[in-house]
Amino acid sequence: MKISGATFAGSSTRVTQKPKRKLPEFAFIGRSNVGKSSLINSLCGNKKLAMTSSTPGKTKLVNHFLINDSWYLVDLPGYGYAHMDRKGREELAAVIRDYILNSQEMQLLFVLIDSRRDIGQVDLDFLAELGEHGIPFALILTKCDKQGPNVLAAQVERDRQILLQQWEELPPLFCTSSQTHAGRQEVLDYIGTLLETV
Repeated sequence: MKISGATFAGSSTRVTQKPKRKLPEFAFIGRSNVGKSSLINSLCGNKKLAMTSSTPGKTKLVNHFLINDSWYLVDLPGYGYAHMDRKGREELAAVIRDYILNSQEMQLLFVLIDSRRDIGQVDLDFLAELGEHGIPFALILTKCDKQGPNVLAAQVERDRQILLQQWEELPPLFCTSSQTHAGRQEVLDYIGTLLETV
């Protein structure tokens, strides 16, 4: 699939505030500084579409982007912020949970993981919650250009083994880089395949 058009369609904190036009949605989420906004910009071929920042917690709203006038790419707030007070974390968690559990249009949730380190307990807890609620998801390893192919392959295998301790069947997994655009087409083609079944 090729993205020929990507425009900002609105921000919300509740599902009831989403864009009124109902279209299939593919959402992206990850821990702070995982490279989510950079990946979204890479996928859409627009460096300024999603706001990027080195400051954790920049995304506090659910942001909808209309893609090819036929589906939404949804940028969700991150999870697992260590440097945010309890009230702030609870408010963000409520925004995330409301969208994930109540958006009827969400087809798949892409969960982003930093490829330079093992999947953490915070990530595993989040994935377990998705499983408990039957939320379909896929994994995207980000920043895969930051290490050599052998190191990356070893990390991917280590992540698979960690996941197999919790999951009988592994979700789809993509290796990406917002700098080299590696994995970009694979993610878009996967979304395209899912759109054909909607």
